[in-house]
Amino acid sequence: MNSRETLRQALAHHAGRMPIDFGSTPVTGIHVSVVAALRDHFGLKPGPVRIIEPYQMLGEVADDLLDALGANCVGAPARMTIFGFPLAGPWREWRCPWGQVVLVSDGFQTVAAPGGDIFIHPAGDVEAPASGQMPATGYFFDAIVRQEPIDEDKLDPADNLEEFVPLSAEDVAYWQALATKMRNSSRAVVANMGGTAFGDIALVPGPFLRQPKGIRDISEWYVSLVARRDYVHAIFEQQCAIALQNLEQFHAIVGSGVDVLFVCGTDFGTQISQFCSTATFEELYRPYYSRLNDWIHRHTTWKTFKHSCGAIDPLLPGLIKSGFDIINPVQCSAAGMDAAHLKQSYGHDLVFWGGGVDTQHTLPFGTPEQVYAEVTVRCRIFSRQGGFVFNSIHNIQARTPLANILAMLDAVRDFNAAGG
Repeated sequence: MNSRETLRQALAHHAGRMPIDFGSTPVTGIHVSVVAALRDHFGLKPGPVRIIEPYQMLGEVADDLLDALGANCVGAPARMTIFGFPLAGPWREWRCPWGQVVLVSDGFQTVAAPGGDIFIHPAGDVEAPASGQMPATGYFFDAIVRQEPIDEDKLDPADNLEEFVPLSAEDVAYWQALATKMRNSSRAVVANMGGTAFGDIALVPGPFLRQPKGIRDISEWYVSLVARRDYVHAIFEQQCAIALQNLEQFHAIVGSGVDVLFVCGTDFGTQISQFCSTATFEELYRPYYSRLNDWIHRHTTWKTFKHSCGAIDPLLPGLIKSGFDIINPVQCSAAGMDAAHLKQSYGHDLVFWGGGVDTQHTLPFGTPEQVYAEVTVRCRIFSRQGGFVFNSIHNIQARTPLANILAMLDAVRDFNAAGG
């Protein structure tokens, strides 16, 4: 079987070779500093690495590195980045605060503060207020909240909808240019059309907008889930209608070239609990998720990918009823997220994409032996009877020891070589 067939077998919950993903989505990627270290280790073509997700400073995992890592998936990202500029050339060099020279696209426009902090501006417009900040000692950007004063009597859901629009002519041309490549790919394609995430807290501040209006403060957004439910429903209702329209057009372009659609990155969990109750999820989120997933499953062969960090065990039944096929990143270190429990309770209904090793503790701070052992145990639990795609728990972060990453890769290779 080729890589695509290996992934499809796992998605169908059939036992077989465990597929691997590094870099197909903005939540299964690798920090650009680690990408450079891996390229050097494997003796791949030297040179600056492209930044393909500027918010988290994720590096491009190019085909030669995908081969070296044994990865079965490749990403088809949305045309626009989280900071509102196209992910396209011309590419130019940019020196990171930690000294690494990387390649950034033309819209990546930053200003350095006297203390060394780096500010990035939406849509490449340095005349607009900065929407992201990288500390002088940091490795990625944090969103800057630019909340205008809220007048309860004048709140308009349209203000929180300005980023949700029909596919543009540029979007259509972008996907048309990728469609043939996607269909002919030997690797499984994970596509991100954009616009299908409801209340994603990374997007609420509008880092892509020059002057965001509406409710853009993170705390205010969570307050709104309780105090302004009609307002949130109005946003989600219109967003869902636009998303369904875009899905139909998107499917007409890419067809069977897509294996998995990244639908939503809204986080519902903290380390110990959930951001909302199951009742709130059922009322505010499930109806809209169900509409999207139902359309996708009626009209396509795609599997749907839901990302949520944290302790989301109480919400998993609702996510299953919403029609999601895949859950990521499977944060086993969070409360109630024991790997064996998850597999036994939900393994027949969900594909677990991630959970392979803890990126908060074991991978960055453990020994290579501890990494190897944890990866082996997780693979044994999650890959039983298929339904598992190996990835770490969220992106591999900067300063992760190369020896630990190689131990992870050795464990995955050995597990697959032994036939699981």
